Amino acid sequence: MMIRRFKYHEIDFVKYSQCLEHSEQRKYSATKDFLDITASNLWEILVYNDYEAVMPVPFVRKYGVKIVHNPMLCQQLGVFSRKDDVNLNEQFLNYLENHYLIRAYPFNDGNELRSKLRIRKNFLIYPEAYEKVYARYSPKRKRKLRLDEEVLSHSEVRTVSYEEIKPFIKSNLIGLNKESDLAGFMKIYETSYHLKYLRFLAFYYHNRIINAIAIYSDCNMVALLGTFSDKEYVKLSGASVLIDQALKETIDTHIFDFEGGDIPNIEEFFRGFRPELKPYAIIEHSKKDLFKKLGSLLLKGRIF
Repeated sequence: MMIRRFKYHEIDFVKYSQCLEHSEQRKYSATKDFLDITASNLWEILVYNDYEAVMPVPFVRKYGVKIVHNPMLCQQLGVFSRKDDVNLNEQFLNYLENHYLIRAYPFNDGNELRSKLRIRKNFLIYPEAYEKVYARYSPKRKRKLRLDEEVLSHSEVRTVSYEEIKPFIKSNLIGLNKESDLAGFMKIYETSYHLKYLRFLAFYYHNRIINAIAIYSDCNMVALLGTFSDKEYVKLSGASVLIDQALKETIDTHIFDFEGGDIPNIEEFFRGFRPELKPYAIIEHSKKDLFKKLGSLLLKGRIF
């Protein structure tokens, strides 16, 4: 009865996928394909017994040292097991903290923990008839979805290709620090699109794209992996129209995952759709803390 570590080439991906598929915490973000795309195969797993529970561990290498770091666009990982077990989750957490340098590692909203970690917000809408979901929208959200005649007659929602939307996303992407981040971000989008996991909805006004969303579908979930807006047209509420359209098309059979909610104005925007708050825990350490931990792990001979 123990936890073991398997490097990427040692993983039994059939057993890993079966464990995820039957887990109480099932998430698209822990699948092989998603982690291969976002972590570029730089991930390994911790396994309890014979794949009774698994914990994917993505990492980067800095100066030859392996550092656990959550990949771009991957919100939640953690422990996946048939029934969530706080004692088992704590065992995985202890193993992770005692054997790795951790910059950032998120658990998932189904993992119960006794340890006090930082909590982040996320919002979900569970499958239900669209009419019932729409009925719960806030009065403000419903008002914003009632477009005036001029906008209605000169606008439309279209599903577009990666190649069509790429220039718009690159021009309206905010929050990335450097050019290499942009390249990595776009590569994830491109690969996910060509593997048919990702699609793009665009809001056209006078034949020009003014809003777009990226939605990733897998494991009976639809995740909002990006919202992009031309600042000149924010008042037209194109982003609300696109999310409403995505819900209309998928919510009767899929969980809709808003993928965030910690930034106040984004939280307010998401709450207008009346989703459920589903917080999750995350381990985060500063670079200064990492240097201290490195020395400790090297002394114990536990650094992998």
